[in-house]
This record gives sequence, structure tokens and C-alpha cells, in this order.
Amino acid sequence: MNRKKPGSRHIVLTSHPGSAGAKPLPILWGAATAADRGPVIGTVTTPGHRNVIGAHSGSYGIYRALAVAAGRLDPEHVPDLTNTAPVEPIGPHPQWSDPDRIVSLDPWGHRTSEAFAELIARGRDIRPTIAVTRAQIFMPELKAAMDEGRLRSDNQVLLPNGNARVTKVAIEPVWHLPGIARRFAIDETDLRRDLFEFTGGMYPELVTRPDLEVFLPPIGGMTVYVFGEPSRVGDARHPLACRVHDECNGSDVFGSDICTCRPYLVHGIELCIEMAQAGGAGVIVYNRKEGRALGEVTKFLVYNARKRQEGGDRADQYFKRTECIAGVQDMRFQELMPDVLNWLGIRRIDRLASMSDMKHGALARGGIEVVERVPIPDALIPADARVEMDAKVAAGYYAPGAVPAAGELARPKGRGLDE
Repeated sequence: MNRKKPGSRHIVLTSHPGSAGAKPLPILWGAATAADRGPVIGTVTTPGHRNVIGAHSGSYGIYRALAVAAGRLDPEHVPDLTNTAPVEPIGPHPQWSDPDRIVSLDPWGHRTSEAFAELIARGRDIRPTIAVTRAQIFMPELKAAMDEGRLRSDNQVLLPNGNARVTKVAIEPVWHLPGIARRFAIDETDLRRDLFEFTGGMYPELVTRPDLEVFLPPIGGMTVYVFGEPSRVGDARHPLACRVHDECNGSDVFGSDICTCRPYLVHGIELCIEMAQAGGAGVIVYNRKEGRALGEVTKFLVYNARKRQEGGDRADQYFKRTECIAGVQDMRFQELMPDVLNWLGIRRIDRLASMSDMKHGALARGGIEVVERVPIPDALIPADARVEMDAKVAAGYYAPGAVPAAGELARPKGRGLDE
């Protein structure tokens, strides 16, 4: 079926190969160079050029479609990528040419305008899936740490006003379906069918186009914050601190004290700043996986169920209440978590701000050595987070001894966690 939009070419709605003209450029996942690997082309206006399933922008792709439907965006608009190149030259690293080491992002996604300039000039709509820029971040806790003497300004990584200088990386998900299937030890056909069926048939090409191996899923991506010189990340001569953090809007942004998310995030940033000032580097990975990737609605429903049950909120019922509502305890799938660290060239983390066995195990399987696991200081654990901490210990989330006993907890003061 064709439909005509004012001022646009015909848009062909089809899932069948060969029906839209030219054969798409191949993608050789894990190739040693961008040219050999080939570009990721998710155009929706020139079907013959498409070599992936889905569309760019991750979870924001629906807004783009709405903007087109509302007449506010020309469906044939192609980005002008002038002066958008990365501010720091990340990679290539050896892990980029291992097809099983990175399966959930495009290692060459930040080099689009450079690596595929000729193809872009010839009219191929090739878009970046990674952007690298510089920024300053500020969290009141960092200034408090300076006032308390735990951090000091070096006027490089940490400024006198409490701002921290970072290199910031935004990453959209790009899945290599055969690699994803191998990572989870499942059949690729089953993976494709379930992705199709349990999204309400959103992407027919998952089951009609087995020749297309790359999928742009409509999910949240991640942001990476690098403290210190990015060139030191992945360089074994320089020590590395790291915190891999999964989104918790209520705590991270609004300071809810029912969990340790914001305190642990700030603690991880402190470790990263200290390591960068000592000649190493620090990396914070912030994943858009709200509520253990169950979503915020499910998360709040679970809060209500936990607090209203007979006997009140209890650690022994914590995950049971989650499973009753969501059907599963956790959908963050740490199996994919090491990909971004491998993209950065990391093989060793000297100080990991996490005691999670789930994360540690995923890193080990991803070929990344962890030298030291750093727990959150007892004083930073809000008293109202006791139930969650005890439940996670019982469920095997944490290494033995990672969390203090209930009587050892003290509600932190002066950190804005209780308001």
C-alpha cells in the first residue's frame, strides 16, 4: 500500500525484500573497520536503502512519527551533521571487532559523518546513534563533600564551585539479533518471534525479513559520564573507577529516600572524581531502565501493594509483590550491560561502586576484571531503604557482608534525602 504526503515522495508500506528497489548495503557485524562493517541505515522514506529493522531515536521515534503526522516535521528531512563530530576520539578498540563482545550498540555510531561521508553525500540517510560532547555537572552533594573535606577542587576535574567537568556520551540502542540470541543462549527465530508477538506486532520485519540482522529497538538508551581524560579510559596504565547505574527517577532526581539510588550514584561520582584527580579516570554509565526496567507505573503499584499488605512493608514480601504485579523480579538484563564498557575499551575496573553480584557476574562474563568492589558507606543508606536492602540481600543481589545489619543503619543528615 502506498500513501502520498503533501510535498513528499511515496512512502511504501512493505515488509518484503526486493519490493522497494535497490538492494540495501550489507552490515558485517564485528568487522575491523567502519567501511568493512557498513553503515546502519534506518531511513523510513527510502525503503530500498534500509538495512535494519525499526527506526532511529529509540523510544523517541514515536514522537518523530507524531511530529510528521501533525505536519510539524518534513518526513524527508535529513540531518545536517556539520560540526557534530565527537569532541573526543573514542576508539576504535579491539573489542569492536569481536562480534560477540558488543551486541547492543553500534561501535561506529559516533563516527557516522566521518566514516560514511561519501555515502551521505550520495544521498544515503545515515544517522549517528552515539554523540560525544563536553559538559559540566552539578549535584549539591558534591559541594557538601567539598565542605566536609572528602573532595577537593583541583580546578580541572572538580571546580571550586562544586561543578565537575565531564565528557558526556549519549547512546541509542542498536541490537545485532544473532549476537543478542547467542548472549542469551536462545534461538534467534524464537527471539524474533517473541519480539514481534509481545510488542503487539509492532515490527513485522522481525519475522518477515530474516536477511536484516540489526534492530533499532524503541527503548531508552544510556548516557556515559567520563571524569578525567577520556584517553585514560581502557588504558591499563591508568586506574579506573566506575559506577553502572540504572535509572531511578524518584530518587535520582527527586530525592526519595525509599531506596539508595541517588546516594549510591553520588558516591560513585565521588569515587570517579577521586580517581581522575589521582591520574586515572572515572566512568558513570546511566541506563534508562526505570524500576528495574519494569517501568514507573509498575514500580508505584508495587509500592502501594507493599505498604498496604498485612503486617506492612516486609523484606520477605518485597519481590513477591513485584512478581505478583509484573510477573518477574527484574528485567534489566545485566547480560547486555558490559557492552558499553567494552565499547570504551575497558578490560579492568579498579574500583567498582557496586556490591551487586548480578552486575559483577555480568562484567566477568563480558571479559572485564573487577579489582575492588566498593560498598555504599553505611551513613548514606536511608533508614526507609532497609526493606529493599534486606530483600536484595536475601535474593542474592549483593555480595556477602555488602550491606550492614539493620541496627547499624543511621538516617543520613544534611543530604536532602528525606525531604
